[in-house]
Amino acid sequence: MIKKVDHIGIAVKSLNDALPFYTDILKLELQGIEEVDSEKVKVAFLKINETKIELLEPTSEDSPIWTFIEKRGEGIHHIALGVDSIQDRIEEMKQNGIRMIHDQPKTGAGGALVAFMHPKSTGSVLYELCEKKGKVE
Repeated sequence: MIKKVDHIGIAVKSLNDALPFYTDILKLELQGIEEVDSEKVKVAFLKINETKIELLEPTSEDSPIWTFIEKRGEGIHHIALGVDSIQDRIEEMKQNGIRMIHDQPKTGAGGALVAFMHPKSTGSVLYELCEKKGKVE
């Protein structure tokens, strides 16, 4: 069912301020930066073997990441679990009593299909199901 931890999402106020720690101090490879307009965020992916760190900077005050930072400060936002057949995984979660934030997958960063589980169903951890199509990992 779960193939791997695909990435760990970290909310930051500024990619420019946060990136030097990851690239210069931790020596992680920056794979790219992109905007996800639907979520009102700019994201940077850094590679650690098969897993990535996704830094999330809000681009608007009505971004979910802006709200997260205002309430909790910068820090870990979510853990993304790599899956195949995301719609089947969503249905499986619901059949097992897991409340989903998204009943249908939506397009996230890098063109991946994503859906979030509600943290009230997962021990207060925000988990993302993430299906990547046509990419060699």
